[in-house]
Amino acid sequence: MLETIVKTLGQLLLIAGALYLIFLLYVYWNQGNMVHLPDMPNRRLDTTPQQIDLDYEAVTLIATDGVRLNGWFVPVAKPRATVLFFHGNAGNISHRLDTLELLHSLNLAVFIIDYRGYGESEGKPTEEGLYRDAEAAWDYLTETRGIPTHEILLFGRSLGGAVAAYLAEHHSALGLVLDSTFTSVPEVAAQLYPWIPVRILTRYWYDTGSRLPNIEIPVLFIHSPDDEVIPFSHSQTLYELAREPKCFVEIQGGHNTGLLESWETYRRGWDKFIRFCLQQHGSVK
Repeated sequence: MLETIVKTLGQLLLIAGALYLIFLLYVYWNQGNMVHLPDMPNRRLDTTPQQIDLDYEAVTLIATDGVRLNGWFVPVAKPRATVLFFHGNAGNISHRLDTLELLHSLNLAVFIIDYRGYGESEGKPTEEGLYRDAEAAWDYLTETRGIPTHEILLFGRSLGGAVAAYLAEHHSALGLVLDSTFTSVPEVAAQLYPWIPVRILTRYWYDTGSRLPNIEIPVLFIHSPDDEVIPFSHSQTLYELAREPKCFVEIQGGHNTGLLESWETYRRGWDKFIRFCLQQHGSVK
């Protein structure tokens, strides 16, 4: 009887181990679809800045590997600076009108793009691909539009923070804003899924933490302790890793509601940071 029980338990353990191995293989090969969510809620552009009475220009870019990208340039008459905006891992540029409205209220021109595979942009998202997309957007502002690098603010939210940090490590800009950003994909995944050996399986790193010590421009961190997706501790860690000058704005609300729930706090933090960056560069607008 005991022998039968032991044999049965052994078989169950083998089955459980095999299922766990299959699950790990699924995670390894499918993690690109877990990190990038261009179809949530959909890839269709639901609206444009005209819905909130903002003029805009539809822009088409070509990345260095030939992928066509779509974006919007939202101008203001006499901008204090131009924001290069990289959004999070889900949705597309049409789901960021609240942020465009806030930045416009601060007298900032904004250029926002959809990464490859998002919105009306071609291709399939990969980490290296998103960095190529960022470089294409940077080249558009600095070369096509002729905007001086010291007049560009790099801004990334959530996954976009990793993309903005990549650019900030490779180019000198007016400043860098990281909103609700993680230290790296493996660090987030390890907290969310402690039963999975994510550091062994990881194919996507987006390692913002390793870039911060190399970034020499002012950095603003924005995050909410109520964030249910990216733990608040990630921005605290990034803040410690960053060089001076740096500042931190604590907001309230969830990962996707913080802006609306903390509008004035968010806006004041941006305004103060812009003033500081402009003073550092010797001009105030």
